[in-house]
Amino acid sequence: MQIAFEIARALSAIAFLFYGIVCISSARMEVEFARYGLARFRNLVGVVECLGALGLLVGYFNRPMLVVAAAGLTLTMLLGIATRIRIGDSLVQTLPAIVLLILNAFVLWVAIT
Repeated sequence: MQIAFEIARALSAIAFLFYGIVCISSARMEVEFARYGLARFRNLVGVVECLGALGLLVGYFNRPMLVVAAAGLTLTMLLGIATRIRIGDSLVQTLPAIVLLILNAFVLWVAIT
């Protein structure tokens, strides 16, 4: 279980750091957030994703930070899935958010048990 936890935490940290940076810096993400109807929140989402990734890493030294980061990223993905459902995206388009939700929910669960 510990190996799965560490793999999930590492994958999530890498993914969210990447997506957070892309969210802040990519013109493509400007278009995507406009499509979501959330253009004004694009930079906030990118910063939250980067901070969540960093929180997962700081969690190696501070367990409460791990719990907060995993909970925040889980909530972020729940909201992302809800947004994709609201705008009518396909399952394939929604799948990355679903996978990241599952990864972070697992990390959260292990961190609090």
